[in-house]
Amino acid sequence: MPLPKLSRLRVPRLRVPRLPWPARLPRLLRRPWWPRTRRGQRRAVQTVMLGCVLALMPVTWMHAVADSRIRTVADVPAGDVAMVFGAGLRSGRPTPYLAHRLDAAAELYSAGKVKVVLVTGDNSRVEYDEPGAMRTYLVGRGVPDERIVSDYAGFDSWDSCVRARKIFGVERAVLVTQGFHVRRAVALCQAAGVESYGVGVTERRDATWYYGGIREVFASGKAAAEALLRPDPMFLGPTETGVTEALAAGRAR
Repeated sequence: MPLPKLSRLRVPRLRVPRLPWPARLPRLLRRPWWPRTRRGQRRAVQTVMLGCVLALMPVTWMHAVADSRIRTVADVPAGDVAMVFGAGLRSGRPTPYLAHRLDAAAELYSAGKVKVVLVTGDNSRVEYDEPGAMRTYLVGRGVPDERIVSDYAGFDSWDSCVRARKIFGVERAVLVTQGFHVRRAVALCQAAGVESYGVGVTERRDATWYYGGIREVFASGKAAAEALLRPDPMFLGPTETGVTEALAAGRAR
């Protein structure tokens, strides 16, 4: 007669608490990828430290160049030109972040801090006209159309700065953008030969704000390379007299 099957004995599993991070560190250092000799370990630590220093150098450079040049709408030095960087369109209209930049530029103009607004953005395809939408928004905020100049090939911050200097002849400008981007903008325009002060537009700290801040850490490396190597923008082209003519028209009145 067969014996009845016995139910499997259940033994409770003991949960071993994980060691805190400092206590786990010696165990991690005993992994195969970690050098076993003192000399190898010293070189590995030095390599890690060097990597950290190199990674932080672009951010340090941006702060060193730009920190003393960040202002508000109220205390920024008066100048001829305000430059507004594009920040995308939504259904053909400026995104909220771009609208806030344009609001600050309109405030600078109405306060007499600037005489001309240079809007720089992407118009690489017919259905996407960032500078055109920026112009329309500014006119709606009281900036005269003849005081707005459009740069249709400002595909990134470096291109916008170089084109402002080489194409539009801007030597001094007030840069208007969000706070997380303003230091990179100032550092790049300084490197491109545009004496710059930056107005950092404040924003509530939503997901877009945090994404922008993280993106700037990685973009700082590209910015440092651009400032060092000074590449030509994607499109350069002939010089344009829009800024000069707008300033001259303003002085004639």
